[in-house]
Amino acid sequence: MTERIDVALIGGGIMSATLGTLLQQLEPEWDIRIYERLSDVALESSNPWNNAGTGHAALCELNYTPERPDGTIDIANAVKVNEQFQVSRQFWSYLVGEGLLPEPKAFLNSTPHMSFVWGEANVEYLRKRFEALKDHPLFAGMEYSEDVAQIRAWAPLLIPGRAKDQPIAATFMAAGTDVDFGALTRLLVDGLVANGASLHLEHRVTGLKKLKDDAWRVSMRHEVGGTPTEVEARFVFVGAGGHALPLLQKSGIPEIRGFGGFPISGEWLRSDNPEVVARHLAKVYGKASVGAPPMSVPHLDTRVVDGETSLLFGPYAGFSPKFLKTGSWLDLFASIRWHNIVPMLQVGLRNFDLVKYLLGELTASREDRLNALRDFYPKADGRDWYKMVAGQRVQVIKRDPEKGGVLQFGTEVVASADGTIAGLLGASPGASTAAPIMLELIARCFPDRVQGWAPALSRMIPSYGGKVSDDPDVADRILGETAATLAIAR
Repeated sequence: MTERIDVALIGGGIMSATLGTLLQQLEPEWDIRIYERLSDVALESSNPWNNAGTGHAALCELNYTPERPDGTIDIANAVKVNEQFQVSRQFWSYLVGEGLLPEPKAFLNSTPHMSFVWGEANVEYLRKRFEALKDHPLFAGMEYSEDVAQIRAWAPLLIPGRAKDQPIAATFMAAGTDVDFGALTRLLVDGLVANGASLHLEHRVTGLKKLKDDAWRVSMRHEVGGTPTEVEARFVFVGAGGHALPLLQKSGIPEIRGFGGFPISGEWLRSDNPEVVARHLAKVYGKASVGAPPMSVPHLDTRVVDGETSLLFGPYAGFSPKFLKTGSWLDLFASIRWHNIVPMLQVGLRNFDLVKYLLGELTASREDRLNALRDFYPKADGRDWYKMVAGQRVQVIKRDPEKGGVLQFGTEVVASADGTIAGLLGASPGASTAAPIMLELIARCFPDRVQGWAPALSRMIPSYGGKVSDDPDVADRILGETAATLAIAR
């Protein structure tokens, strides 16, 4: 007989690791198994060189605070993203306090977050953004300056070589973070395995079939030798990054109908020159080009990976039909179905600015890319920088009753009506908000259990069931406690 388990997690990235850790804390006796196609976990989107490592809290990302037609700044999405990141911080803090994660610097480092703009219109925008955010409990401590000396003190590389008459402005938040999501994923998976879960590497999922008793038959093939195997799971999570869409399509659940995917690739410029790296400690985000997707907003970042510090600039967007960095050139075409072809075509026709932007990125020379870097770091020497290929992202295309099809920037949980299978589509802010996304999934897929789990969830995440910023005193306390436990700036 085929073996029956409680939970099958497809994909060895930060999402599966987070969900598995939550479920193991809630139900220690459950049989949880992780199936990963590659030779190790965290080799795709969760790999630290495949993402920016920004602890996305909207402290510096200007795409979360659009300007309304009347000139005011909409901060609703910035507050939402920050609230989500505070949930992740609380969860990590709990795991560190319980000894389930090691010393926090193994995956998390304090790194100031800055927004930096130039030009009169952009300076005015940033000034209004600062005024809209500075009194909110989650953005307490944000600083703003148009003074060259102050900005140079925050980020020395930004100023030398810049025209003296160029209007510039910056905001600064000491409480920003750089996260090695690859290290975090490996640590979470190690903890899962140490406490009874099992990890199965080089297992490619080839089929998902619903059984009469509502369990799922997960068919797999071992990448070495091609040996087929299968397991029956009472609950399946598809956390396979860009490959989640085709796997959910294989399941046949009606909830996936109308969904498509638009893959976007990317590249970084990286410097390991110690003299350059030592002069920049921040993640500095600028304004996006017209048509640019959110994950392509230019930024000059401090990265700490395996204890070594580097600088990244980018990402430079591109196009590839692959849904994973190690995927197939046929991924995009294989995902087309009768129910998603119209939304996909309509998105292509409506997003001319995005198409134009991608064409510009694809045809850009190395000198063009260095010039984009010099907008941030005017004296950048091309000899200090080399190219790295970033991770592959698949943006969600979904059916819309009014528009027919829309391109959605963000993440979306897709779950069957009975809650026996769920998956995650989309990208940014992604990994930073893994904990709240998985809490949403748990509420949708385990409605008969979640009330009984509430006390345990509240121990792990003190703000569970509410918002950190509902009470300024509560916000101050939670931010202070998590900062202390995680050894990061308050």
